[in-house]
Amino acid sequence: MEVNYKDIKVIGFDADDTLWVNETYFREAEEEFGLLLSKYETPNKIDQELFKMEIKNLPTYGYGVKGFVLSMVELALELSNKTVSNQVIEAVLDIGKRMINKPIELLDGVEDVLRELSEDYKLIVATKGDLLDQERKLEKSGLLQYFHHIEVLSEKQESNYSKLLSHLEIKPKEFLMVGNSLKSDVLPLIGIGAQAIHIPFHTTWQHEKVTEKEGNGEDYITIESLTEILNVFKDEK
Repeated sequence: MEVNYKDIKVIGFDADDTLWVNETYFREAEEEFGLLLSKYETPNKIDQELFKMEIKNLPTYGYGVKGFVLSMVELALELSNKTVSNQVIEAVLDIGKRMINKPIELLDGVEDVLRELSEDYKLIVATKGDLLDQERKLEKSGLLQYFHHIEVLSEKQESNYSKLLSHLEIKPKEFLMVGNSLKSDVLPLIGIGAQAIHIPFHTTWQHEKVTEKEGNGEDYITIESLTEILNVFKDEK
């Protein structure tokens, strides 16, 4: 399909699972949590109930590890009828601390891509999550030098992106978003007349999934890895 990027001035990048590994650690934490509470429910049921708890708590805690841990604690109390031991609660908190202290594992080719694109475009990060945690990850990633602006959004909806573009003082057609989530990084941008490139990650949080009908479109492209974006822009020159 033909997508025209000749007007692009600013390229936005999602952070988690676009620049570095993230969702994999949540899946590992869910498995560990399921084992901790195995005397109360089956792993599959625990996983389902944890997702429900996370969604219920999103308006209060937002996205990120801290809200995830609080949801695990709340579910542990609920499933055990408030009889869960202090040792289990401590183990849950330890899961969260280990997640926060994970080393940053950049995805293949990330720095090379950012270095090359930063020569011709203004680059920004537009991500969801806990502000402190995302700032810490960006600092540890060694990528801060490539970004003109960092934006941690409470949600990634059309209204949030419109405010961001207004702040950047650019038109929608001058902005390209790159990310792994159709729901958060692609469809809202298409909705406001901006551009988007989808780079699927092998693990996707259930909350970020869309139906096949919602995901079908001709206004964005999908590539297999971030390094392929360089070929996309070479075609524009």
